[in-house]
Order: sequence, then C-alpha cells, then structure tokens
Amino acid sequence: MEEYLTVLNEQQREAVVHEGSPLLILAGAGSGKTRVITTKIAYLINQKNVEPYSILAVTFTKKAAAEMKQRAAAIEPRSEGSQIRTFHSFGSWFLRKYSDEAGLEKNFTVYDDDDMAVLVRKADPSLSTKEAKIAAKQISLAKDYCLLPEDDLSFLQSEFDINTIYSEYQKKLRACGNVDFGDLIMLPYLVMQKEPMVARQIHNRFKVIMVDEYQDSNIAQYKLLQKLSGVEEGNDCYVCVVGDDDQSIYHFRGAEVQNILSFSDKFPGTQIIRLERNYRSTSKILEAASLVVSKNENRLGKTLVAERSGGGSPVLAFLPGYEDEGPFCSSLIKKSIKDGACYSDWAIMYRTNAQSLNFEKAFVKNKIPYVVVGSLKFFEREEIKDALAYISLFSNPRDEVSFRRIINKPSRGIGEKTQDKLLALSEKTLTDENGQTVVTYNNLLESMAENKDCVSKKAAEGIDCFVRLYEGAAKILEEKEEKKLSDLLKYFIEGSELDKHHRAGDEVEGTTRELNLQELVNNAAGYECSLTGLTEFLDSINRDRTLEKSDEQLPDDAVTLITLHNTKGLEYNRVIITGLEDGIFPRNDKTGDSLEEERRLFYVGITRAKDELYITSCAQRYLYGSLQYSVPSKFIKDFDESLFTIIGNPPSSKMNGGFYGGYGYGYGSGREEYSDYGDKAALAKKWCKGTQIYHDEYGYGRIINTELTGDDELIIEVQFENNLTKKFLPEYQAKNLEIIK
Repeated sequence: MEEYLTVLNEQQREAVVHEGSPLLILAGAGSGKTRVITTKIAYLINQKNVEPYSILAVTFTKKAAAEMKQRAAAIEPRSEGSQIRTFHSFGSWFLRKYSDEAGLEKNFTVYDDDDMAVLVRKADPSLSTKEAKIAAKQISLAKDYCLLPEDDLSFLQSEFDINTIYSEYQKKLRACGNVDFGDLIMLPYLVMQKEPMVARQIHNRFKVIMVDEYQDSNIAQYKLLQKLSGVEEGNDCYVCVVGDDDQSIYHFRGAEVQNILSFSDKFPGTQIIRLERNYRSTSKILEAASLVVSKNENRLGKTLVAERSGGGSPVLAFLPGYEDEGPFCSSLIKKSIKDGACYSDWAIMYRTNAQSLNFEKAFVKNKIPYVVVGSLKFFEREEIKDALAYISLFSNPRDEVSFRRIINKPSRGIGEKTQDKLLALSEKTLTDENGQTVVTYNNLLESMAENKDCVSKKAAEGIDCFVRLYEGAAKILEEKEEKKLSDLLKYFIEGSELDKHHRAGDEVEGTTRELNLQELVNNAAGYECSLTGLTEFLDSINRDRTLEKSDEQLPDDAVTLITLHNTKGLEYNRVIITGLEDGIFPRNDKTGDSLEEERRLFYVGITRAKDELYITSCAQRYLYGSLQYSVPSKFIKDFDESLFTIIGNPPSSKMNGGFYGGYGYGYGSGREEYSDYGDKAALAKKWCKGTQIYHDEYGYGRIINTELTGDDELIIEVQFENNLTKKFLPEYQAKNLEIIK
C-alpha cells in the first residue's frame, strides 16, 4: 500500500490520508482526481480497517464507476466489496431493496424521456406530442429540484398547468408500477424522510460516502447525499466530495454549481484541499484557460500549475468567413499527418451540433476520416427501444408505456382507441395508507385475453397472436434446458416479426436496424434466462441512459467532431475550438450566471488540449438563413495578445489589454507576401482576400479570391451578402467599391 502513496504529490497524499471532518477535494482539470479517489478507497480499507461493505462511492457514468472500481481493486482487492456506483444505479438498488416502502413493484423498469412524454400525453390528452415532450422535461426538472406536484413550480415558467399535469402523470406512473430517472434520486430521499427505520438501516450500513464530479450534482442529489450521510441527525458518517466548480457546465440538466460552492456551509467543519498540479496540458495552454475562468466571480478559486514543460503558444485564428473554418482545420490536420501525427490526435470542438456540417463537408472533400460524437445513441434507436419494450412488458405486465409502444408494432389492428379501451378495462382502484383512492392496472396481458370480445374481430385476432407470444415466452422460462437471456430476446424479436418490420423499406437502413437488433441480442448473452436476469439486464441499460456517452465502436484513427458539452473527461493532443463569435459562443441570451457557465464551458474545452490549442473566430457566418457579419466573442477579450500566435487580421481596436471590436478582415496583418504580384503588389495588398467592401448596387460583401490575368491585371472576386458573386478590376472600378475599415 505504501508504494501507492509515494507516487502521489503532496496535495494528493494529503487528500488520501485525510480523516474525521467532511472533505471537499477541489480537483482542477488534469490533476489526477481519479487516482486520489481510488487510492483513498483502498487506503481506508487497507490502513484504516474500514469495512468495504460500509463504503459508498457514487459518480455520474457507468464508465467512470467501472474505472473507479477497477483501479481501487488493483490497489486493494477487497475494494471489490464496496458499493461503487452511479447515482442512478444506487437509486435503483435502493428502490429494489425498499420497494414496498416506495410503493413500487420489485421488477419496475425505468422510463426515459420518450417514455415520459408518452405517459404525459396519456395523463393530458389535450397536449400535442411536442407539448408533451416539453411538459415531460419540466416534470424531470421539478424532480431534479426534489419538488412534488403540490409544490410551487412557478420557477419552471411553464405555459401549461404543470402542477396538474405532473400530478396526473404521477398517478399514471404509479399505476404502471414503474419509475423515471428523476424518481431514482428523489424517491430514496423521500423514503428515508418518511421512514426513519430505513434511514437508520442506511446509516448503519454506510460509514463512508464519497461523491465524484460533485459540481454536476443537482438539488435532489444534494438532498439525497445529506440524507444518506445523516448529517442532520448528527450521524458520524465520513463524507468526501470531489469536484471542480470551474467545470460545472450542465445546468440545463439540472446541475447546480451552488452545491459545491456552498458545501462547507452545509457540512460544518469541512476542510478544502486543492489539487492544482496539472499533468495534462502545457503551461501556455493552462495560462489561457486561467485567463478565461478567472473572469468568473462565482468560484472558490484555484490556479493550475503545469507539470509539463515546453510547448508552443496557442494559436488564435481570425478567418474571413465560416466557410474558411473547414479548410483551415483540414490544412492543419493534413500537415500534421505528413509530420507523423495521427488523425485521432485531433478534436474539433463547437458550441452546437449544427456547426459540425461545415467540417464534415471539408473532411469528406479532403479524405480525412472523422467521427461525430453525440449522434443517436444505441439504446435510443427506435428498433432497440421496440425490442426492449417487448421484454419490459414481460417483466412488468402493468407497463402502459411499453404496452402502447409494441401492441401494434408490427401492425395487429389494435389502434389507439382500442388500446384506450383495453387499458380502461384493465384499471382497478385501491385505497392507500392515507385513505386516498389510487388507480392502477391489472396484468394487461391477462386482461386483454379476458376482454377480447369487447373489440373488433381483427383486433381480437391481434390480441390472440400477441398473448400467445407471451405465453410462449413464459414456457421458455419454465424449460429445464439451460438457456441465456439472449434466447428469450431473440424469441421476442423473431416471434413478433419485429426484425422483418424494421428490415422492410430502405435496404441500407433496414440492414443497419437488423444488425442493431442482433447486437442487442449479443448484449443479453451474459445474463441468465430468468426474471432476475431480465431485471438485471434492463437495469444495466436503463439506469444511466440519460448521461451515457455512446459506446459504439469508433474508427481506430479519426478526427473527433464534438460539442463542448460532450468533451468533459476527455483529452486530445491537438484541439481546435471553433466559432468564437458573439451569438455563437457565447450565445446572445447568456447573461449573469448563464454567461459564467458559458465561460466555464470554454475553460473545459481549453483544458482538454495536451500539446496544441487553436481557437477560430470568423468575420461572417450564416445565421437564420442569411450571411451576417460577426463580432468576436467577448471571451477573446479575456486573453492577453502576447500569449498567442495570431493568424489572420485581429480586430482593429483593443480594450483592457485584450482583443475587442470589429474585424480588420483579411489575412496577414502585414505577414503575407505579395511578391508574386510584381508591380501590382501594393494593389493586391490593398484588395487582399478577406477584405470587406461595399458596392452601391450589390451592398456589403467580402473578397474571396484575388488573381492576376495573363495581361497582369488584378482581378478580385467578391461574395455579397445575398450570396451573389461578382468579379472586378479594382484598378479601374475602385470608384464603385468602398473598403470598409
């Protein structure tokens, strides 16, 4: 164990051996926080004789949790006995353990955003599909704040009667016996709040609670942590949270930066240890990052120090127009490949997904392999959700959302009105412990079979076919022959003809969908063919779908195209952050706390770079269907000119020691060579590529190309704001052309 402590720096070691009071580890980007967390778990078990069973460590993705568990076990094998989970995985574990107290079925499944929207629309049929999705998101946000239907939800600024919709949605959800992602966090808190005996059992079980990426926690997760630790009851649980307030970028998901900023107030006696030694980036890259984030007022404060020496200056490229970004990035990448680099060294980052198209076109043209991160995830694809709905209904025959999804897919003549009728016939009313009437469902499969005489002949035939499918599945579980869960899943896909349904139509898309279904079957092969195995399989898929990055196989060597929000936790040798213009990054509607989060997002992007950093800003960009002139991002003003290598013409004026103002437009700033233009060099320099001009007839435009004719006449090609392109001889037509400074 001692050798693992010797490799830690002074700050890391202090955090590992700390005990007693609550601890906030303020871990800067690239400071080795995972090493600290995993070593601390092993240290507590090996050196402090803490029972592994009594340690709970939670983080936000399955990948992070798996890495933590693996690395802790490599130091101290007994760490395998600790609970190292995602927040949602822990919530699922808790609710299955205390399902009776939570009022749930043990075999509940978890509804994602699409499932929620379906149920919301059933709760309020007056809503359109789009409105139901909006209302579902508002309900999710309410749960992130640990708020119930009877609470004040005015902060949502909903255009609907959201309290009523939320209330009716909850009744539907409980009738199904299922939960949504918000319930996985909120319900354990409410159960412990209501049931002191459950809270005592949890407090007796967990004596150490550690939370990774605490800056990403929402209010419900903060309340759950408080309740788990028993801090309000004077419990002696040791609480340690790890995070970075400068990397809190998920407010749109409900993350609340105040959780980490106010941790010391909520957990009295907290000690703060800062991990400031960065092992990822060069010093000049870190200096650029510090210049950006130091402008935020709402932060605890720390200064990253680079452990790596050397490295060139970051590059700030002022480009004439948005269409120059793709070729600019392509030229950098191609040059690096000639010098021995790999495509996978590079990441192109942008604020919104729509910006990727420009680079995709350029990379196709230049035959540069690339992958777009953030496209539709495997478990969110239609065919996969359909297959999962079949086995979800088998696991929980009261599941209305799964029932509606697949009862008529493929078509069985059971339309929406017939579905409503069948569900109404399946309803039963119960009285809860408070004497209130609760509506729930009987077994939908049994109820359908009993009530098929109440529907049309065609629908009745469809019901017979559907029920027989599930009767056959039940027999598979009863067979003594050893089978895997993949056999059951394959039975449903083929028996329902779901594979044929998705194979029909477009040949390429159909083949892809069929292969995806095959891959899902492969995923189920590691589970036993039983209700327990089925529950475990669904749990492994459902609990973290909202936060998981795609697990698809990526090309071995390709440039990464990725939004800045998706970059957290990643690193690349060479990074290009694009679109640094006001209105693009940051967006125009960002002020106050929202603007500070945008600045943190920029900081996260910068700190992904290990060796080289490039930042682009364009003078023109298409916005809302028209070509518009851009103003450099206000974040560029945060920089010190001396820190960067400048490409192109920087803005013409300066303020507060940083860049600001309008563009000078045009490459060079005196750097370009015009010797090729002979005695026309001065004229070529004046009318250089990128120069903004105004024409009495055609309006505003910019020069996109200059060349000499065979008669040594200079020709400029101008693209105007209406996308019209014209050529001029400036030596003779200058009176019609005005250069805009």
